[in-house]
Amino acid sequence: MKVMKIVLVSSLLVLGSAVAQAQSTLQEILGDGVLKVGTTGDWNPMTMKDPATNGYTGYDIDVMTELAKDLGVEVEFVPTDWKTLVSGVVSGKYHMTGSASVSPARAKAAGYSNSYFSLATVPLVLKKNGDRFKDWSDLNKADVTVAATLGTTQEKQVKEFFPDAKHSIVEAPARDFQEVLVGRADAHITSNVEAYKLVAKYPQMMVVPVSAPKAPTPIAMLLPQGDQVWINYVNTWIGLKRERGFFDELGQKWQLSN
Repeated sequence: MKVMKIVLVSSLLVLGSAVAQAQSTLQEILGDGVLKVGTTGDWNPMTMKDPATNGYTGYDIDVMTELAKDLGVEVEFVPTDWKTLVSGVVSGKYHMTGSASVSPARAKAAGYSNSYFSLATVPLVLKKNGDRFKDWSDLNKADVTVAATLGTTQEKQVKEFFPDAKHSIVEAPARDFQEVLVGRADAHITSNVEAYKLVAKYPQMMVVPVSAPKAPTPIAMLLPQGDQVWINYVNTWIGLKRERGFFDELGQKWQLSN
């Protein structure tokens, strides 16, 4: 009987510790009055950093500013890059990230919120090379170089979609589309959301008129994996904002394709 009591007490202590840990992020945010959000600042129209002011604008920035307002705290945007996006939330450098593609690899280490929109992947090339590239198969050739940014979903996709092509993997703050602009790569792939923003900014580029985009992917926020209290709060907030039209209005503001 004594052994059973010891086991029961030990179990309750472990459970209590787990509950306290699960509550820590939300309580930390409320206690400190600051929501720390990891953001890359290089994904138009989601998160864009102005080098002159070090300020951020974009869809993600509006989402996180609204979340902080509803929490009753300030928002602090913490600079990060794609290769350290997950490790930053795991280590506690920030409480959450802005939008990130949902992937099994990331889900091994971090938690996800519910998704609030989705995207798909399309390839871009220079207009002057448009005659060479009409569909996905035209990019999967030994004499074609396809660029991607280290740590992004697209880094894995270029290897999966184009096994016969050459791969140019660049590290932030460099970006894959810049490799195409300067002629070091023939193409790069990105979300349909970013693709048309790039074409508008760089008219020498074009989206390849593929038969269909690849890899439809839900987008969500990365959160500490074991913190169900914080995850539940964010999911409740997303559900409420979706019902009230917040995400639809924001999508129209930033001209998201979906």
